[in-house]
Amino acid sequence: MQEQKLFVGSLAFATTDDALKAFFESVGPVASAKVVTDRDTGRSRGFGFVEYENTDDLQKAIDELNGKTLDGREITVNMARPKENRSGNDSHRKSW
Repeated sequence: MQEQKLFVGSLAFATTDDALKAFFESVGPVASAKVVTDRDTGRSRGFGFVEYENTDDLQKAIDELNGKTLDGREITVNMARPKENRSGNDSHRKSW
């Protein structure tokens, strides 16, 4: 069985992993919460992912937290889609 994650969008750039986790713990025990950051600058990219210890809490979190305000921003919460496999076709890059 594939892990189920929630995608959380429209995060404030100041939102931290800990703040994200604390916000979602109002629904149930959180296994992990991660704000995605830019690999070059380390700044938040404005979205993140949350995993619950109990998968029953996933839909509950969507129902209760989608559209709520976190750190001054109205967030979107929905099921994360599986990461797409990237093909080896990097034709947009020059090969030297």
